[in-house]
Amino acid sequence: MRRKVLSLISVLLIFTLMLTGCGGSGSTSGASSDVIKIGWIGSLTGDQAVWGTCESNTIKMLIEQVNADGGILGKQVEGIYYDTKGDAAEAVNAVKRLISQDKVVAILGPNASGQALAISSVLDQYKVSDIATVATNPKVTVNEDGSVKKYNFRVCFIDPYQGAVAAGYAYDKLGLKNAAILYDVASDYSQGFTEFFEKTFTEKGGKIVAKEGFKEGDVDFRPQLSKIKEANPDVILMPYYYKEVALSANQARDLGIEATLIGGDGWPSDQLMTMAKDAIEGSYVVNHLDFNDPDVKPLQDAYKAKYDLPMELNGYMAHDAFLLLEAAIKDANSADPEKITESLTKVSVEGVTGTIKISPDTHNPDGKEAAIVRIESGDYIFQEKYGVK
Repeated sequence: MRRKVLSLISVLLIFTLMLTGCGGSGSTSGASSDVIKIGWIGSLTGDQAVWGTCESNTIKMLIEQVNADGGILGKQVEGIYYDTKGDAAEAVNAVKRLISQDKVVAILGPNASGQALAISSVLDQYKVSDIATVATNPKVTVNEDGSVKKYNFRVCFIDPYQGAVAAGYAYDKLGLKNAAILYDVASDYSQGFTEFFEKTFTEKGGKIVAKEGFKEGDVDFRPQLSKIKEANPDVILMPYYYKEVALSANQARDLGIEATLIGGDGWPSDQLMTMAKDAIEGSYVVNHLDFNDPDVKPLQDAYKAKYDLPMELNGYMAHDAFLLLEAAIKDANSADPEKITESLTKVSVEGVTGTIKISPDTHNPDGKEAAIVRIESGDYIFQEKYGVK
């Protein structure tokens, strides 16, 4: 009897060790699988759904094209998509599911800094990389002490650069010397953009004549705009997303404010043109690319043919993030998440937003210039590539 009990215990111990060997806190993504699974997270519901839908659609289209051409490393690619609803907690839960349940080798998205910041600890725990699309807060890829976050990458430029570009272009190129700022006090994106616009503009000799705040979800900006009107600025910085841009721009013009409006990559959307075409006429946008560049047209046409929708900014960013990940998997010659992470800073790809070469020190793309576009007759008209050092 004692011998039988000992034998049973031995079997149980062996079984437990086998289970332990298959688990742990690291990723259990199967590099030997016949399918390479790639995750995506972003907003498919809520105010940012127009961008998330375009991102996920673009990746679906690219995966179909890659699979039709034989896949990656001779394996078919499967995309797995989760809606974050624009919420950081939802983003964390989605990443946990993608890694622990779906066994993805890497994740693309999100397009918002707050969500990208929230998922860092989960990526560290499971040792799987994420490539953010339009998450521009500096802290997405770099810690407070300046050290790089090993598993966080992005294909967009960052808020300080975007804010500095907007300020430099307004002061040096447009000759505007008195600026007002209307910003979202609850948004990391809006705060970062504002901080570096203000810093660069004043260093150049410009003056901030008014600075007013609001919170996402507000629909009446007249009290803030009335104060801004009294300050008589040449230019108003609006560093937030298209819905609030449309509302505040319309109200500014209704109040008789004639100042030039300027914003960043939160603006571009066909929805903005529908909601505020006349109010934003003559405004300037710091963007990631020229929408009318002939090199961009094949992607636009393919997207339009497949979905019968215009391509939003996020689709271009998702395209370049996917190209970067594909190149890293090929360079690693493996679907192992750790090897892919190592290769993300080794490869370089020619994307529709420019050359993507990730800096090992910041995990940001090196040397990307901004595209300055002017809104004319409901279209984004490219002005020039513009950068600051």
